[in-house]
Amino acid sequence: MEMAQTIQNDKRYEAGVIPYKKMGYWEPDYQPIDTDIIALFRITPQPGVDPEEAAAAVAGESSTATWTVVWTDRLTACEKYRAKAYRVDQVPGNEEQYFAYIAYDIQLFEPGSIANLTASIIGNVFGFKAVKALRLEDMRIPTAYMTTYKGPPTGIVVERERLDKFGRPLLGATTKPKLGLSGRNYGRVVYEALKGGLDFVKDDENINSQPFMHWRDRFLYVMEAVNKATAATGEVKGHYLNVTAATMEEMYERAEFAKELGSCIIMIDLVIGYTAIQSMSNWARKNDMILHLHRAGHSTYTRQKNHGVSFRVISKWMRMAGVDHIHAGTVVGKLEGDPNQIAGFYDVLREPHNEQNLEHGVFFDQDWAGLNKCMPVASGGIHAGQMHQLLHYLGEDTILQFGGGTIGHPDGIQAGATANRVALEAMIMARNEGRDYMAEGPDILQKAAKDCKPLQHALDTWKDITFDYTSTDTPDFVPSTTTSV
Repeated sequence: MEMAQTIQNDKRYEAGVIPYKKMGYWEPDYQPIDTDIIALFRITPQPGVDPEEAAAAVAGESSTATWTVVWTDRLTACEKYRAKAYRVDQVPGNEEQYFAYIAYDIQLFEPGSIANLTASIIGNVFGFKAVKALRLEDMRIPTAYMTTYKGPPTGIVVERERLDKFGRPLLGATTKPKLGLSGRNYGRVVYEALKGGLDFVKDDENINSQPFMHWRDRFLYVMEAVNKATAATGEVKGHYLNVTAATMEEMYERAEFAKELGSCIIMIDLVIGYTAIQSMSNWARKNDMILHLHRAGHSTYTRQKNHGVSFRVISKWMRMAGVDHIHAGTVVGKLEGDPNQIAGFYDVLREPHNEQNLEHGVFFDQDWAGLNKCMPVASGGIHAGQMHQLLHYLGEDTILQFGGGTIGHPDGIQAGATANRVALEAMIMARNEGRDYMAEGPDILQKAAKDCKPLQHALDTWKDITFDYTSTDTPDFVPSTTTSV
């Protein structure tokens, strides 16, 4: 590893352009301190660009540097405020890409502001010409900075207490079709699904307040359905009422109306932006509401492995910003999801402390400093016949959201919900009995289906259908194998 060659004394501040490495943004001897924020970037330098210079450039442009020397550096504690690229490793099996570790002083960031944090870390650098592609893979958030965030307003433990549902994943469904239903018919879907055995139904990401169904009409009919289903089943029920709107004033108005109607949960879309998300989290905390986040739009920058932002980073930011639910992948559904990557996302959302796990894409130990846990939501192309796989891969503290897998049931919505509930409870019973439910899953489901025609029809309809495509985002590190001699 080449040592730092920072230009010293007056020459460092001579007018003109000098390499970022020589301006002090490359420090291979630097030892990060406990209060540093550390970012790990996957860098693909332009041909002929030294990887260490590319890393230094990213460090510089995401902290204090610009393209030329500026004498005003001397008016600051510039050595302190410069980000420091201190390590560059070649990505395993890839000669063009490098992992660059960059440390930032905590004072570079406003406390408790995802908007300010991201304005630096992903602000300008992704359009920087010295790199062909750039991806933010992971971040280490120090405890000193983590404690400036409030985290999820409700959390998994309190949510289960409010819902009085323990020992199993929660069941949900997304109302389909996404668009076009009237308010009355929308409410009918919600009632049938909840009465059939689901815990939640949800608005989809793009249902807001269109001409065919004003938001107030939807809220009224949905809450009528929730209340009737609660009375009919004796269980706490809910529906994620999407309050996403064009302005914060409109979102607050919709959230207040949902509260007046007795809803226990509201929903927002990722596309409203980090500041709006934190504002709605504050509102939810003050009003004892569960806050559901649909990750609408995330794949535009999280899916490709060479450029963008990893979803594990989005998971960290959203837990810090304060959402109670977030869609985080299914492994077996129709949406992108490598099993190891999904495991890493779920761990980041649910665990009080994350240990480094390169096989799951987790590069740093991360302590969550007491922030509430965030409930991952599995949705997109899943059905009752996959229940053993879903429980195995995703665990108990998750929401299994079957949209088409409920509403597409041949016997109707209520039967689809019943099929999912019976499948889930059969699998939970097998797990609690100590059986190998992953291996025995299909047999367990077939046995349960003998006494439940809706489940039998679900299994007959979807059989073992899956979406078996190669994932575009997989870990770079695989389990090492040892051979005994």
